[in-house]
Amino acid sequence: MTAPADPVFAAFCAAGLWPGLGKRTAAELPAAGITSPDGVTADRLLRLPRVGRQRAERLFSSFLSAQPTYEVVGLLVGAGLEARLAAGVADALGQDAARRLRDDPWALLGLPGVSLADADRLAIAVLPRADRQDTRRGRAVVALTLRTATRDGHTVLPADLVVAALRAEGIADPAAAVVAAVESGEVLEHEPPEPELDEDADVDVDEFPEPDPALRQLSLARFGMAEEAVAENVARLAATAGRIADPAAVRSVAKGLDEAQRAAVAQVLGAGVSLLTGGPGTGKSRTVAAVVSLLRSKGTEVALAAPTGRAAKRLEELTDHPAVTVHRLLGAQGTTGGFARNEEWPLDADVVVVDEASMLDVELTAALLEACADGTHLLLVGDPAQLPSIGPGHVLGDLIDAGVVPVTELTTLYRQAEGGAIARLANAVRTGELPPVDSPDREVVVVPATGSAEAARRVVQLVTDSIPRALGIDPATVQVVTPVHRGPAGTIELNKALKARLNPGDGTVWGFDVGDRVVATANHLDLEPIGFANGEVGVVTGTGDGALDVAFASGPVTVSGQALGDLRHGWAITVHRAQGSEWPGVVVVLPPEAGGMLSRPLVYTALTRAQRHLSIVHASGAALARAVREVDVRPRRTRLARLLAENAG
Repeated sequence: MTAPADPVFAAFCAAGLWPGLGKRTAAELPAAGITSPDGVTADRLLRLPRVGRQRAERLFSSFLSAQPTYEVVGLLVGAGLEARLAAGVADALGQDAARRLRDDPWALLGLPGVSLADADRLAIAVLPRADRQDTRRGRAVVALTLRTATRDGHTVLPADLVVAALRAEGIADPAAAVVAAVESGEVLEHEPPEPELDEDADVDVDEFPEPDPALRQLSLARFGMAEEAVAENVARLAATAGRIADPAAVRSVAKGLDEAQRAAVAQVLGAGVSLLTGGPGTGKSRTVAAVVSLLRSKGTEVALAAPTGRAAKRLEELTDHPAVTVHRLLGAQGTTGGFARNEEWPLDADVVVVDEASMLDVELTAALLEACADGTHLLLVGDPAQLPSIGPGHVLGDLIDAGVVPVTELTTLYRQAEGGAIARLANAVRTGELPPVDSPDREVVVVPATGSAEAARRVVQLVTDSIPRALGIDPATVQVVTPVHRGPAGTIELNKALKARLNPGDGTVWGFDVGDRVVATANHLDLEPIGFANGEVGVVTGTGDGALDVAFASGPVTVSGQALGDLRHGWAITVHRAQGSEWPGVVVVLPPEAGGMLSRPLVYTALTRAQRHLSIVHASGAALARAVREVDVRPRRTRLARLLAENAG
């Protein structure tokens, strides 16, 4: 009779935390007499089916190396929490994670998906006298409140809002909690700006108005410092830029450019940082191609980048010059989030051009600017009417609002012949109008549906039959875009239905078969040979032992281990994931359950993913017109525009 399993050991194995131990082998451990850590020996592991001497030694060694995680599991299980959290804790807190949790159980709140109630349960389990008024708890709630706000894109919060959140959690001395959070170094406090005085006002020094304390703000240090770095580096590049070429040189590439486009090209030659904005069909791409052509003719070193692999590939095709993702340009360091290129080892380019700049969050922008040496010219190209970045910040909008760098906005609509109806509709939506579609050549087709289930059926019919048959567009180049994950017309159910029709199979590796379309949901830039970035769409080309070969726009990648968990089927993807990419055919589905999420930037971003054909499956009723007319994305709280103005002043 086998001994009852140690509950911590059982939870550790069941949660998949023993590296190299699969679920089937884990279930066979008790029969081999392995029910506790003391029972783990290479000789006992040899008793397991399908385990030879070499694998037994490897499993024994990997168990020993996982001891820091095992200790954390002991604490979590003792508090009635899920063992699977231990992997994240060990990654975040390091080798002595268990000791650090015993010292401060509320450090658990630094992990995604952990609630204050979870951290409180751990505190009750590990602290002799756990107290709701513990300063460690207050400090952690300050950071948690700010972290939660970053999910909505905010980089700062008014101190009053943080204090209200602390009171709501029963913290009696919110001021002490804020002080503790600032002293820990995780949180920054930003004093309110000095009141602006009318230059002509005759004010006595004693009557000088005090800054308004209600304008005091708090930020997580990482985002507060990133905004400061962006503002300082924009000022640095503006101050150190020399003229690359005479503005008269623009004449050599001016053929086919209008006055605004020529001005944008000339601006890059003189300004350290400049912006080029405009909607679809206004000639941003043509202008960028002219910039690159002129700079190459002068022998100037140019680097081209975009936030996504697909956008980088499109930029490369337009300019006939190599382009990469921003992460690759900066030499992203695997999963650590650091970059090889920085102020110590800056980029070699004299001019850096980044397309789809609306997708740049504040940390990536800070890294990009820090990697630009003095004298580098940076051109950011983007469309501020699109959705803002997934990460915190409002970089493109703040740069425009601050008015400290030259901005050229292209407004004349040129894309009539090759993209008339899509460009016309998108530009109308951009200005808050939803006109009736006028497209006799079926470049844009509106397909009404009465509910989610009918909308889903229409989507599958369009992708698998109508669009290929009527327009000759291969289903492999048609992308479905939806605002929602759940429901019959969300990504999950649509992908099941589209797989069943386009590539039926049993899902041999992690639910995927050769020929499946997949989308990345996280960055894994450390995989061989070049990794993949969040939002990249690819196709499975091969399956091996617990691994997939995937062809992404940026190149082939072998995906294994943890990275497999960050792939999803990709025939239908969310609007956010589609941003920065375009496809020959796009089906945008707007089901009733998307009503509350619809906004002008979201609808506009969805429509502008289509190059040749756009089908809109419309089941959201009057919510669509109302969203386009009235609903902008919720404004993001940031300090960047003010910092840019201060640094420029």
